[in-house]
Amino acid sequence: RLPTTPNSKRMTMSLNMADSGERSADYARRAGSKANAANTTRSVLRFRPRWWSTLLVLLLVPLFISFGQWQWNKASVKEDRQTLRDTRNGESAVHMPSTPADPESLRYRRVVARGSYEPEFQILVDNRIYREQAGYHVITPLRLEGSEMRVLVNRGWVPALADHSRWPRVATPAGVVEVSGVATVPGTRYLMLGPDSPSADGSGWQVVWQNLDLPRYQKVSKLSLQPVVIELAADSPSGGFARAWPRPDERIDRHVGYAFQWWGFAGATLIIWVVVNLRRQP
Repeated sequence: RLPTTPNSKRMTMSLNMADSGERSADYARRAGSKANAANTTRSVLRFRPRWWSTLLVLLLVPLFISFGQWQWNKASVKEDRQTLRDTRNGESAVHMPSTPADPESLRYRRVVARGSYEPEFQILVDNRIYREQAGYHVITPLRLEGSEMRVLVNRGWVPALADHSRWPRVATPAGVVEVSGVATVPGTRYLMLGPDSPSADGSGWQVVWQNLDLPRYQKVSKLSLQPVVIELAADSPSGGFARAWPRPDERIDRHVGYAFQWWGFAGATLIIWVVVNLRRQP
């Protein structure tokens, strides 16, 4: 056995350290190779829209936006009309002219009219609700004093009878009366539940109507009419009934809510389109 010297010990330690360094380097190389392999096989998300989903989005999103804008515009119209009514409510009352007037110049103005009712051309507008009870609005033409011009007066609400095939008899003041109220412009679009029932009195006049269609009324009655309807004031004694006239901005919050709902549908459609078209690829 050879004797151990300090030089031989140092040589042995050097060889051991060199061998350990080579093993560490080899391990690091193998670990790096595995990491590179893992990186090359990792999948990534890519946006690849399908043609049919893109076509569907191009159809639905503009449609939803237009529906929302439609509801928003309806709310804006109601707000503008309420502002106009509030403004004109503070103005002095005007006399109903005996010559044809511009409906917009009279809309929501407080008016006064003097003349005589013509009950033979009176109608009852069906499906009007007052305090959760069904009934009719009584619409009676008023012939303006000293002329052939008439204006329709909404005298208020009367309850319906238990037998809906019959209608209530409505008393109408005779002679010259003076009515006061607010001039309104009737709508031109109606929801028709079916043709008007042939409910006529002995003269053949159609008494019960589903809606107040002013052009149709004028055609049937052959009367000269102002293009507005007077909503009889609550303090007017000229043959009025229950009167609780709706505000122009009634249910405006419903239209605003519908607008945001439709716009929400448009946003959700875009998000769904993006999510369903994300694909994982290596």
